[in-house]
Amino acid sequence: MLTDIIRAVILGIVEGVTEFLPVSSTGHLLLAERFFNLGEGNFWKSFAVLIQLGAILAILALYFVKLWRIALGMFSDPAARRFVIGVLVAFLPAAVIGAAFGGYIKHFLFNPWVVCFSLIVGGAILLWVDQLDLKPRYHDATAFPLLTYFYIGCAQCTAMIPGVSRSGASIVAAMLLGTDKRSAAEFSFFLAIPTMLGAFVYDLYKNRADMTADNITIVAIGFVVSFITAIIVVKTFLNYVTRHGFELFAWWRVIVGTLGLIALALGM
Repeated sequence: MLTDIIRAVILGIVEGVTEFLPVSSTGHLLLAERFFNLGEGNFWKSFAVLIQLGAILAILALYFVKLWRIALGMFSDPAARRFVIGVLVAFLPAAVIGAAFGGYIKHFLFNPWVVCFSLIVGGAILLWVDQLDLKPRYHDATAFPLLTYFYIGCAQCTAMIPGVSRSGASIVAAMLLGTDKRSAAEFSFFLAIPTMLGAFVYDLYKNRADMTADNITIVAIGFVVSFITAIIVVKTFLNYVTRHGFELFAWWRVIVGTLGLIALALGM
């Protein structure tokens, strides 16, 4: 039991740190499973999805006032209603493609080789975008054009490939479509709510037979750790990227991906 608790804490930290950074939480969890014998087995694969709820609640806690105001005004305030529609429009592509091809993607693409190559390619793209002389036209994540929300949602679908990064794909797309760094990052947080909540509900239902009393305790530990870690990371991340951009995260991806490929080539 103690070993499982330690695993839950470590994976909870990995999830909380990486979920909202453009570095791929799924990719890091898969590499942790491969190289450090963390999270092997069906339950631990479900665990990695279920503890995402902790990260979701971190966003709800940090943006509670704004989201509560939007929820209250959804039927009376055109701007609030338009933002809710925008989030749903952005969520729709991932929901459709995930339902249609989710099993295929997990079967063929969820392996450490794909993760490492995706980390490196994604890092190169982040470096490229960070150095572009972009002229932001949109500075409020709740007021993008509806077509912009849709295109961001389409870009998010590439994150079904492990190592790509859901937040990274949506942030890059948003910036190329004219948003500033902070609002791009904030919208990636908001878009995570329906995306990750849908994955949580689906995985919980599919693996409900594995939810014994002991397993529920382990999930709860990972959930709390990911919640606390995500709150710290999100608050720090927004201030950091506003001032410094994404270069640090791009190089982190490249270094982790390269080290992973070397380890795989050596038979580890």
